[in-house]
Amino acid sequence: QVQLVESGGGLVQAGGSLRLSCAASGRTFSRYAMGWFRQAPGKEREFVAAESWSGAVTYYADSVKGRFTISRDNAKNAVYLQMNSLKPEDTAVYYCAESNTVVPGMRVAQYAYWGQGTQVTVSS
Repeated sequence: QVQLVESGGGLVQAGGSLRLSCAASGRTFSRYAMGWFRQAPGKEREFVAAESWSGAVTYYADSVKGRFTISRDNAKNAVYLQMNSLKPEDTAVYYCAESNTVVPGMRVAQYAYWGQGTQVTVSS
């Protein structure tokens, strides 16, 4: 049974940084693409970043490009999201997701497993 557990969320001032972590268990982590999504109150869940099984291919939403970095450590079964220059509009619950393929995607439907989410709040 695949389990994903996010951590690292919190309250930060605009311009600050946070690093989210996602610990995966239950199957061979290194075979699958990983993604980060977020959902603000009253809004649909949206794509943030994704990475291929090897880390060689990454995708970012335009809204976070140049500020956020996705990375993974296959030896530790973990994926990370480094978030810099945070803005109030980045406030949301952030979810880690694991695909059933090696190729990263930008759609919710492309991911089979989800974590419980971690709250990120950016104050102005």
